[in-house]
Amino acid sequence: MGLGSWKRRGRRTLVAAALTTTIVAGTAGWASGHEQHPLTGPPPGVASWRADGMLGRALPDPEAVSPSHLAAFFRGLSATEQHELAVRHPSVVGNLDGAPIPLRYEANALALRAEKRRARRDARNTTLTPQARAAARALAERCSDLLAHDRRILAFDPRGRGQVAEVYGDLSAAGHVSVVVPGSDIDLGSFDRAKDEYGTPTGMAKSLYAAARGRTAVVAWVGYTTPVGLGPDAATGRLAQAGAPRLTRFAQGLTAAGAPKPTVFCHSYGSVVCGLAAARLPASDLVVFGSPGLRADSVSDLHTRARVWAAKDDSDWISKVPHVELLGLGHGADPTDPSFGARRVPAERAQGHTGYFAPGTDSLRAFTDIAIGASS
Repeated sequence: MGLGSWKRRGRRTLVAAALTTTIVAGTAGWASGHEQHPLTGPPPGVASWRADGMLGRALPDPEAVSPSHLAAFFRGLSATEQHELAVRHPSVVGNLDGAPIPLRYEANALALRAEKRRARRDARNTTLTPQARAAARALAERCSDLLAHDRRILAFDPRGRGQVAEVYGDLSAAGHVSVVVPGSDIDLGSFDRAKDEYGTPTGMAKSLYAAARGRTAVVAWVGYTTPVGLGPDAATGRLAQAGAPRLTRFAQGLTAAGAPKPTVFCHSYGSVVCGLAAARLPASDLVVFGSPGLRADSVSDLHTRARVWAAKDDSDWISKVPHVELLGLGHGADPTDPSFGARRVPAERAQGHTGYFAPGTDSLRAFTDIAIGASS
């Protein structure tokens, strides 16, 4: 290659990197970005859990033991002891990967009721600013929504922008399990918003559960701090690096509690999380769609035993994102490029960046087959 070609290639790479800072992988698309501080570490309330001597011995440290060890700990308890721990430490047990699934539902219902009471007190507190009181009212309404209609809440953490995981189907008895990992602009307040339904993890999960006719349980997982709008958060892997261990531990907790290895569906920036988690993620299949890249050049770079699938429709604006990674900006190769080595999912009938789970699309039909183990 001549010097002129190298210069042209270098200019294209620099231009691509510059574009990556302004055109990035978010579900909202073109909003202005704000730097987020990722939520990491153990569940809320862990200090009181560590200090509890109810059983006459130290409780296992959520930061120090694996989900499989936590599952073994709970198997050694009576039903009464399990229930008592959920009552005493609902915010810990409800988010404890490896704890029995029904116990987590019970604990999160308790945590939601407690948070609702606290938020209502704050909403009436005239010493707070009007903005703080309005936020408290919104949180109380959010908790009420999550407590309604026997919703199965597998995780709930109101800190920061809030995190949550909701289950569709019988996760304890399911022969197949799917986990939906969302992209940007998703949090406790927006994970089940009515607007742009199939761009939310709840909308995707509901659609897949209905299409599969209950043959897979589906988890809408919002367990990491997502980017907001456009900006450096969405153009870099910082939040994905913080989120990947959380996704890995969550999936390990499912299998430790007796669920099968999940099929993990990763949308937009969520695919960056999945790419960084892939090597340790106990998944049967990894399905990325509307992806800006997985921070890998090929499937082999993911070091995963899971089957890797990729989908992108022609109308998805993610196609405008340069598939480069330079100086920490960008997320690497296009996983739908044949050279990447992923199995291609048809998406001719999907529309835009958030239409892959819309009923009647070829992508949803293919996703359903993957989720129930009917694709080879």
